[in-house]
Amino acid sequence: MKNCMLSFLFFFATILQLAAQYTTPNTGVDWTLDDVAIASPTTITISGSTYTLLENITVSANDILRIPTDLTLQIEVGVRITVFGSFLVEANAITITAVNQASLYDGFRFEEFSEINIQNTTIEYGGGLQVLTEDFVLNNSVLQFNGAGVATGGVVALSRGIPVITNNQFLFNATPAISSAANTQVSAFIFNNYIEGNNQANNNRPQINMGATRTLDTLKIIQNTIIGDRTKEQTGGIAVANLAGGALRVIIENNTIIDNRYGITIVGPNAFGRIINNTIEDNNTQNNPNLGGSGINLNAPTGGQEIIASGNKIRRNLWGVTLQGQSNANFGDDQENPGLNVFSENGNSGEFFALYNNTPNVLFAKNNCWVEGGEGTLAEAETVIFHQMDDNTLGEVIFDPINCEVLGLNDVAIENFVFYPNPASNTITFDNVNAFEKLEIFGMQGNLISKQNIVYRTNTISLSLPSGLYFTRFSNEKTQVIRKLLVK
Repeated sequence: MKNCMLSFLFFFATILQLAAQYTTPNTGVDWTLDDVAIASPTTITISGSTYTLLENITVSANDILRIPTDLTLQIEVGVRITVFGSFLVEANAITITAVNQASLYDGFRFEEFSEINIQNTTIEYGGGLQVLTEDFVLNNSVLQFNGAGVATGGVVALSRGIPVITNNQFLFNATPAISSAANTQVSAFIFNNYIEGNNQANNNRPQINMGATRTLDTLKIIQNTIIGDRTKEQTGGIAVANLAGGALRVIIENNTIIDNRYGITIVGPNAFGRIINNTIEDNNTQNNPNLGGSGINLNAPTGGQEIIASGNKIRRNLWGVTLQGQSNANFGDDQENPGLNVFSENGNSGEFFALYNNTPNVLFAKNNCWVEGGEGTLAEAETVIFHQMDDNTLGEVIFDPINCEVLGLNDVAIENFVFYPNPASNTITFDNVNAFEKLEIFGMQGNLISKQNIVYRTNTISLSLPSGLYFTRFSNEKTQVIRKLLVK
């Protein structure tokens, strides 16, 4: 009888906890967290600049909840923030975290037609952001150590429209960084994000995992850095798939994709895309060529896939480029596509495969460098291209002429210039063999933050910067190089 009574009390307490929530009045209020605490002291408590959310809160359709000042918002386990109205995070440094890092809060649910603008915010130890609205901006924020909660497909799970995700860091989350479902239409703008070690749950998913797009708007994945955790061998780089009869319109440009299971994959029909000027290296973590490992994989089981690829550097993957089904790609022609893709040491089982055309389609791939640092001959290229010459059921790859223009030594040194560590904390160090004279550091909006002279050879530079992404410019009178800097 005692056990039955305890079970009943536990059940009753659980129901009360689930029912505990506060809803704003829906009268057009424009509130801060302080206003919520005044209206409902059992919902939010305040201690200095630390606010604690104790129960679910819903922002009604006519109301605004804004965070205009720097603060820390701690959220109790299982608690969810739901927004039908507006949620505006506008201060310079906000942290949203769990009361107990071992017990995640449920996360954020942004309903259709809500207005969401999140700036300069660290979001951690929660259940992600379920984004059902088209009106969504996430900028200059850090999303780290989150798990599956209200959002299961990704830390930011998108559903519709043209959401804007720029200048953020996605670090070591249990789920992918950014996702959209197969049956949605999302043409997001995903620009200049640093994405590392996501999908810590090690499911068969990439760090950016997108479904179908809008027919008249293009999904843009531009200038992101996507670094895998090599211990999570199931995690890919970027996947864009049309699996539910929709459309794909996508540009994947100027990204760096390293240490994932694969680099980029595009799957499905009614797909038009450009893959331009990406660096795709060492995507081989699973080390099973039968299951993945391509720098670029294009797969269209029923046809209707038109992809243009140019200027990509594809190195040390298990496969360079693989094409399957009825995929029809252009890697260089005499008209619209200059080619200029560079391949190096893509291989498995003792063989090198720069391009594997496992389709019946003729593939144009002119003006590419098939063996970086090699002889640059047609015979050499033939050894790393698998096509009709190897299997008469496959389409021919037309790869003449070859373009392996050799950079001068100075050009190579500039292209390979790096500083370390990156991400950095207090200092960076570099070997200034290029005789750069000046180092400038810029914010993400292009504002100059600092400028100093540097010397020939070894330099160690002290940093005093808030966490975030920056641009660095190293220059002298003749040349310059720009690199991203991530400050932890």
